[in-house]
Amino acid sequence: MIDAGQPDQARRSADDTSATLRLRRPPQGPSGPLGAVLRWLWQRGFRLLFALDAVALYASMVLIQWFRFGVHWPVRYPWYHYLIGFAIATAVQLVVNYFGGLYERQPRLATPPWLPKIMTAMAIGIGVDSVIVLFARRYLMPRANMIGLFFVGSAAMMLNRALSDRLAHSRRGPSRVVLVGRASSIAATSQHLDSDRGRRIATVVGSVEDSRDLVDAVADTNATDILLLDLAAFEPMFPEPLTVLDNAGIGIHQRVGAHETLLGLRSVREIAGLPFTRIRTHTMSSHQERLKRLFDLLVLVVCSPLILLALGLFALWVRIRAGSPVIYRQDRAGRDGDPFVLVKFRTMGLDAERDGPQLSSKGDLRVVPGLGWMRATRADELPQVWNVLRGEMSLVGPRPERPELIDQIQPQVPGYARRHSLTPGLTGLAQVQGRYDTPADDKLGYDLQYASNWSLLLDLQIILRTVWTVVSGRV
Repeated sequence: MIDAGQPDQARRSADDTSATLRLRRPPQGPSGPLGAVLRWLWQRGFRLLFALDAVALYASMVLIQWFRFGVHWPVRYPWYHYLIGFAIATAVQLVVNYFGGLYERQPRLATPPWLPKIMTAMAIGIGVDSVIVLFARRYLMPRANMIGLFFVGSAAMMLNRALSDRLAHSRRGPSRVVLVGRASSIAATSQHLDSDRGRRIATVVGSVEDSRDLVDAVADTNATDILLLDLAAFEPMFPEPLTVLDNAGIGIHQRVGAHETLLGLRSVREIAGLPFTRIRTHTMSSHQERLKRLFDLLVLVVCSPLILLALGLFALWVRIRAGSPVIYRQDRAGRDGDPFVLVKFRTMGLDAERDGPQLSSKGDLRVVPGLGWMRATRADELPQVWNVLRGEMSLVGPRPERPELIDQIQPQVPGYARRHSLTPGLTGLAQVQGRYDTPADDKLGYDLQYASNWSLLLDLQIILRTVWTVVSGRV
């Protein structure tokens, strides 16, 4: 039990836990052994669309071959050689589709258009097929067939998703929405949704003017989505109960007005003819996290000769200047706040923290003479490639902080805990955009901006900018 003398933060934590229990949904889908198997597969990333796309893509390749050559396929290769090639091309396309986000669970409202993603994935998949032909010398299909596959395969996957969306909508029914905002905004939006009843995309099941009543309203009405009708409705929700609602699988959508469009929003979607943007607290999806992990490992493998050489030279210099031990270990908060042991080159004396943990500063007298340049250039952080290999860190992400310092920062910076939804990194957007003494709330803004706009190109850009930042002395 929380007594009156405990901090408000503890009170909110207890309320959030209670709210999460109330909002928890029972398992969806078929019951019995089949339902258990399907839920097990779903939790591990399997989607029915995998199978539908595999059949559609393979059938498309066979049909294109039959349309061009009939039953007399080119005799350069036996018929089974083509069928094996089609299977390889299908597997390649499914992998590209996965990392392109084509199998992620979509929101019930304001679903983004499929066609741009599908056509991009098809173009990449066909490009990979061409590379296989050139370098692996494995003939998959006639070159002209690839042109036809781009269009036929794209159309087939679009049909699969149209069918899947239709089946999901018929099974789940219209979304159950709670409106949040001023009374006038609630009345106008309700009328707009009622006039769109022919499409039956959503049913208004409740409304609140004060967001403090929102969690109860969602739990009482078994709502699936929340529509925030103005910015005044959003402000009291950050960071809570926004995180609680998102963790419970509730879709949260912010109405976009004329003022918000000036912010350059790119993900505006339509709900019953009205512009909304989706709000997410977990901004990186599972396929993005796995692709990011593969990118980290690939970069480390490619750069391993340089990394090993630098580690050896730096370790020797630290041994000469500071003695033993060369490596310094420190507890840090990682993904979801889970602790891990961070490693770095020791640049301070052995008794540097005899008075307890403290933030370092420029010109810190605790730094061993001759090692200040390593801290200034962040060369002392290089051993953290070991943490990256272990999966405790990524090459790019929010810098991991010490738990005791987080306890000091978190009460002063609302939403600071959200940065822990990302794997911490060796470097990050806050490190290349900000400075060493940039305030914590501004660094948080950079971290969340990075998460919302993540791409492999952005990671590569930050890595290159980190190198330039170190070389130019901007750290």
